[in-house]
Formats: sequence, C-alpha cells, structure tokens
Amino acid sequence: MCSSDLDRDPELKCYVPGAVRALYLPYPFQIVQGTKKVQLAFAFANAARTIHLDEVDEPPADTSMGFSKGHWDGNTLVVETSRFLGTWLDRAGNFYSDSLRLTERFSPISPDAIQYEATFEDPSTFAKPWTIAMPLYRRLEPNVQLLDYPCVEFVEEFMYGHARKRSEEHTSELQSLAYLVCRL
Repeated sequence: MCSSDLDRDPELKCYVPGAVRALYLPYPFQIVQGTKKVQLAFAFANAARTIHLDEVDEPPADTSMGFSKGHWDGNTLVVETSRFLGTWLDRAGNFYSDSLRLTERFSPISPDAIQYEATFEDPSTFAKPWTIAMPLYRRLEPNVQLLDYPCVEFVEEFMYGHARKRSEEHTSELQSLAYLVCRL
C-alpha cells in the first residue's frame, strides 16, 4: 500500500462506497421492492440507491451510486446503471471511472438468497468487460432492523496502524519498487 493510499480510500473516509462495493461490504443492507422502484438502503454511510422500474429523467449530476434503471427478465431483476462518479472497488485501490456502464442481475435462488452478478464495462479503465458474481443472503433473525453504522473516519488506522509494516522495515530495493508502483 502506498503511503498516500490511506487518505484516498473512500470507505476509510466513511464516504458512500459505490453501488457494487456497498453490496459486498460486511455491513447490512435492505432491499425494498415497490411497483415502480426498488430501494436499497445501506447501514454504511447511510447510503441509499434507487432502481427505477419506470421512466424518469436522468439526474442533473453523477453520483457515487449512479443512475439505475431496471426491468424484469422472468424472475431476474436486470439493472443498467450509468452516471457514476469514479470510485474504488476495494481497499487494494482497484477503481472505475465515470465512464462505467454497469449491468447487474439479481436472481432469486431460494427464499433467503439472491444470486448477484455485475458486469463492468469501462473502456477508460478496463481493456474488456468483466463480471463478478456472489450470493446475497437474507438475515434470518426475527425482527431484524437496519441500523445506522456509526462510521468514524480512519478508525482502523488509529486502532491497527501500528501493526502495519513501516517503510524503514523494508529494504531499499523494496522501497524503490514501491515508489515506482505508487507513481504509476
């Protein structure tokens, strides 16, 4: 990790994590389906995302969660999302740009699980489209509620930063290599 990475990761700053990252972070979220909208509410960063099943005008500005339009293909919700602000996909610094076109598929596999697939098309960042897939599971506790996650900026660095290797612990060869990688 480059020395400046800690101040660049949106999650560590408690920012809205983006449409896909919000789904695989370890924090709860809720899906509420209406007749014309599907709302996703996330505990992390009080983030929310609306998937429009009806025709609406695009928003005047790009957002971290993008602008999502969905339709049903059998029992699968297919969602096309654009108008993103570019952001990170993970803590490793993998990212996408504001050119991203995201196609998601939410397919029920049981009463308590959904198969999620997301295909990324971003010619500004990726050489070709690529897809991730994972199951999303329903919380089974009775009366479960989505609670606010009180995110504290840089709390992990405060608590665990001492456990990271310091640059003086690396050889000069590794320091040179890290410098070159960070400069790319």
